[in-house]
Amino acid sequence: MAWLLIVLSIFLCWLASLCKIYHASYSSSRTTFLTESKHKRNILLVIAHPDDESMFFSPTISYLTSNGHNLYVLCISTGNADGMGNTRNEELYQACAVLKVPLHQIKVLDNPELQDGFRKVWDHGLLAKIIEEEVASKTIDSILTFDSYGISGHCNHKDVHHGVRRLLNVSQRKIEAWELVSTNLLRKYSGPVDIWFSIMYAMCCPSGQVHCLLTDDPSKSFQAMVQHMSQWVWYAFYVH
Repeated sequence: MAWLLIVLSIFLCWLASLCKIYHASYSSSRTTFLTESKHKRNILLVIAHPDDESMFFSPTISYLTSNGHNLYVLCISTGNADGMGNTRNEELYQACAVLKVPLHQIKVLDNPELQDGFRKVWDHGLLAKIIEEEVASKTIDSILTFDSYGISGHCNHKDVHHGVRRLLNVSQRKIEAWELVSTNLLRKYSGPVDIWFSIMYAMCCPSGQVHCLLTDDPSKSFQAMVQHMSQWVWYAFYVH
């Protein structure tokens, strides 16, 4: 009987969380993230690999594009660790088309010193220089990227974070930067239940420093990730 109550409680919690997400996606957003003025910003999203934009940033991308901001994507590598760089490059463009990011505002690098891999250490100074060139050429107001843990803990994600920090420390430009907050394993795999933790965390932080963003079309995030079929390796293994 006790186990039945536990299972029922978990099910009801999941159901309530899904309802919350569904309701929020069809109601007007009350967040003030980058909407404090009518000025539309030029925002640069800096990622390490193709699929980062869909796996980690798709709700934020949808929020920014739906609010009329001009979003650019700078992908530091082609994700060629397994020799599939060209494929992953094309998948990135397909995913960005789903997310309504203009294809001419996407740039993918293939620098010999910045190659994908868990054992590949990226030069933070070189990253700062490359990002600064993008900031200058696109008249960027704000940068969006990973936090110091890199969400999944991937070393390339962490290096991108430190590259942006290096730029902020040395640049004479006035640039606003935002980072995606990493969560622990319990929250990461709690599914829709994490929405409550995210909302409470944003409410407990000083006003304007942390925002909880919900996409207005959850299916768009899934469709964007579907474009990265080369990365559905484990899924394909278990299915077959």
